[in-house]
Amino acid sequence: MNVIKQIELIKRIDQLVRLKATGTPLELSDRLHISKTKLYRAINIMRDLGAPIEYDSALQSFVYIKAVGFQFGFYRQHTNIETAGYA
Repeated sequence: MNVIKQIELIKRIDQLVRLKATGTPLELSDRLHISKTKLYRAINIMRDLGAPIEYDSALQSFVYIKAVGFQFGFYRQHTNIETAGYA
């Protein structure tokens, strides 16, 4: 799986986790059209990146146990031309 597809998968999982609407691991892997192994691989990557994600059996959903935000991408930084040495 290429990096972009992996990021898109993580973003989709993140969205469902925030809604507490993942369902069981099998239901989630079916919804995402991936294997349970690939699902757990993505969840482990999310954990490696600092996501406090756990499965709540009472809700039958993955949940975040702390409030977090997921972002990935490049953003322009606005700098003052004088401080950047261009004046």
